[in-house]
Amino acid sequence: MSEVFILSAVRTPVGVGKEKGALAPVAPVDLAGCVMQQAVQRVGLEPGRVEDVIWGCVTPVGDQGANLARLAVLNSGFPPEVPAVTLNRMCGSGQQAVHFGAQAILAGDMDLVLAGGTEMMSHQPLGSDYPRQWPQDFPYRLVHQGVSAEMMAEKWQLSRQELDDFAFQSHLRAMHAIQNAYFDSQILPITRPDGVTVSVDEGVRMPPDREKMAALKPVFKSDGVVTAGNASQISDGAAALLLGSASAVGRYNLVPRARILARTVIGSDPVLMLDGPIPATRQVLQRAGLSLDEIDVIEINEAFASVVLAWAKEFQPDMQRVNPNGGAIAHGHPLGATGAILMTKLLHELERRGGRYGLQTMCIGHGMATATIIERI
Repeated sequence: MSEVFILSAVRTPVGVGKEKGALAPVAPVDLAGCVMQQAVQRVGLEPGRVEDVIWGCVTPVGDQGANLARLAVLNSGFPPEVPAVTLNRMCGSGQQAVHFGAQAILAGDMDLVLAGGTEMMSHQPLGSDYPRQWPQDFPYRLVHQGVSAEMMAEKWQLSRQELDDFAFQSHLRAMHAIQNAYFDSQILPITRPDGVTVSVDEGVRMPPDREKMAALKPVFKSDGVVTAGNASQISDGAAALLLGSASAVGRYNLVPRARILARTVIGSDPVLMLDGPIPATRQVLQRAGLSLDEIDVIEINEAFASVVLAWAKEFQPDMQRVNPNGGAIAHGHPLGATGAILMTKLLHELERRGGRYGLQTMCIGHGMATATIIERI
């Protein structure tokens, strides 16, 4: 049976997605190109060996438009023979890029694919590509994800204190990871045009302030529980993974770090929207022939604390294995890049712990979810 291996995985630090954010002076095409180059360089491969570049970007307009992936390939020294495509599966775009790359290899069409994503929310805010209004006869009453996060909290009976406690822990875990250099091997420092080098995730509170978090007002519902403190941050970032077939590993004397065991994408209620990781987890575990107890590290995107806690109520996992180094509440959520960033974090944490299996899952706008299981080699 054919296999797909992860050969390298690298990410940028995650910057705050505002005008004065740490990465804001960098052009999206340059940020993408940096991690593309680095993913190939880390395995000592000639860039021209890459057969396709598949890239996520949720807001492909302005300086993220015109097929950002292809522009980044051309701008960063790859031969023009290397093609590239930009895709948008909203928050799951970076993870979907990995899935499409794996599927191309499994189909026998390719042996080496570069997959990842970029999003600079300081340049192109979320919603910049939305229609001015939805069709009058649209069959669903689409709502803001924050409203869906409130619906999640209500359905799974999650309190404000539970959400804030989880968010506080996300910052503590990320701070611990930074202080202990857990991220150093996975982060490519980025030098801005002004000569300043950025090497640390900017959004992490070091230390977080639990009292300040408790004082924040709900954003989407006057008597609600979702605040800016227990939701993900708008962010800038990029990440890339080099995927290869067994044939490529042998031909170019490469060292595989993990294999992709199972992948899935599902649709869910587009109004509740954020519960997709629950059925996606069940499906991907079934496809891999594993139980959740066998998973050593789990990365579930912290779009909102209610997403992770609702998922946790369904599965009752060992929470020490879930987002062990913090998540998007702490370091941010650069939409099209987050899926590749989480996969990069997952691989490196499996290696650090000596674990075998890793699970990644993400909720997606308009009611979808992606999930992947990898096995460390």
